[in-house]
This record gives sequence, C-alpha cells and structure tokens, in this order.
Amino acid sequence: MLELGQGTDAAPAGDLIKDVNEADFMKEVIEASQEVPVIVDFWATWCGPCKTLGPQLEAAVVAQKGRVKMAKVDVDRNQGIAGQLRIQSIPTVYAFWQGQPVDGFQGALPESQLKEFVAKIAAMGPEGDGGLAEALAAAEEMLEEGAAADAADVFAGVLGEEPENATAFGGLIRAYIAAGQVEQAEAMLANAPEALSGASEVEAAKAQLDLLKQAESAGPLAELTAAVEADPANHQARFDLATALHASGDAEGAVGQLLELFRRDREWNDGAAKAQLFTIFDALKPSDPVVLNGRRKLSSMIFA
Repeated sequence: MLELGQGTDAAPAGDLIKDVNEADFMKEVIEASQEVPVIVDFWATWCGPCKTLGPQLEAAVVAQKGRVKMAKVDVDRNQGIAGQLRIQSIPTVYAFWQGQPVDGFQGALPESQLKEFVAKIAAMGPEGDGGLAEALAAAEEMLEEGAAADAADVFAGVLGEEPENATAFGGLIRAYIAAGQVEQAEAMLANAPEALSGASEVEAAKAQLDLLKQAESAGPLAELTAAVEADPANHQARFDLATALHASGDAEGAVGQLLELFRRDREWNDGAAKAQLFTIFDALKPSDPVVLNGRRKLSSMIFA
C-alpha cells in the first residue's frame, strides 16, 4: 500500500499526524483517543477541497503541541472504515475522545473555524487545564483577526466548561461588541455572575461597551477638531473630540486630548478627563504602549 503523500502533499513526520489504514485504525484512533483527542481527516487524492483543508488542519493540530493528534484516512484505500463510519462525502472530519466520536464536520471550512474546531477538541483532553488556556489564546487570536463570530463560539465553549471563567466571560462580551451585537453584550454584562464582579477581564469589556455608547453621541471628527482649534479652552469640545477619536480607532489621539484637558483643568466636569482616561486604559491591554505612555504622563501631571 502506498503511503499517503506519494504524489500528494506529505503529512508532517512524527507522532502528532499519522497516515492510518484499516489495520491500525483501532490502535491509532480508538485506543489512542483514550489518552488524547484524535481528529480523523477522511480524504482522497482526487478531492480538491481536501488538498486545502488537510494542510490547514495539520497546522492547527501541530500548534496545539501534543494536546490533540490527527489521523489521515484515504477513503479509496480504506473503504471498510469509510463504510462503517458512514462517510458519504469528503472531506469529512471526525474527532474522537475516549474511544467515541464527539464532534465533526463535512466540507471545507475557513481556516479560522478550523483553528476553533481544533482548539475545542484539544480542550477536551486531560493535560493541564484541559486545553482551556490554549482555547482562550486561539479565541483572542481570532478576535484580533476580525473573526468575532468564531471567537465568540470558542469563548462560549470555554464557559460551558467553566461558567465563571473571567477571561472567557469578558472575551465573549468583547466578541459580541466586535460583531456589532451590542444588546447581547449588554445583557451578558448585566447578568454577570457575582463571582466575576470586579474581575479585570469583565471590567475591560465593560469599558469597551461604555466607550462604544459614548461614541454613538460623538459629533463629526472634523467639526470637533475645528472647534478645539478655534477655542482651545472649549473643554467640552475637546472631551467630545477625544470620544470621536477613540471611536475612529485612534486611541492614542484620544488619550492625548484627554491628557491636555486634564492639564488645562483637572477638575472640569468632576474630573471627567481623568475618569475617561482610566476607562480607555481599562479597555486596552495593560501592556499596550498607549496605556503605558498615558499612565506615565498622567502620573507625572498628578504628582508634579
């Protein structure tokens, strides 16, 4: 029997990804899945979508660093397995855990959804925290890449395992915000478990939601800029300009305007500039240069 990959893209060497046939399917999939989840890719040499799906799936499996394995089954050469599992079209992917199929899909999927699928399967395994940390990291990556819906699915999956996971809870709210589902974000925040009250991840999501609401009432950026240039002492216009800048994606510009407002009148509107700065800081990652520089400058003004 020819090895899979002769005449096609070869699978990576090693224990994570293996070509499996009818003789060793029981050992490499059913028995192996007692210890670590195994994803099975049913494919054929003539299948065009398989040639795209396979390498992407392999890369996602390798990225999990041993928390999940992959078996590749050529259905033309292993018709017995395909028949037993009722494989009717390819590509078809099944995931096995503890000897049983636990999930799967048919057809090609976007790479972001493949990563989500593999992360979810890896999270079923026994190692460490069950793969939750890796699933959360994958969800954050999806969110940064603009795949808000995919990220939301992963965050929700983690919450299914740990309902009071603050990272997943805050992440799901941020995913809803990114997807434009503001009502869902508000409802979730309003029903946050008591145990998550004050959690930094939830506070960050709340800060994002607050800034989004403020942005809805912000005036046109050009008009606000002109108003501040015409009258630098117009504190309300400067505050609104900062809101509009943040809404446009310019967090650094927004922080700059608020720092200038604080410098001019730190007590204006009951310290609104300082409060807004902290809201923006909370919405960003603590290591973000905008946060680090902004906090440093604000501290220097406070203690000058």
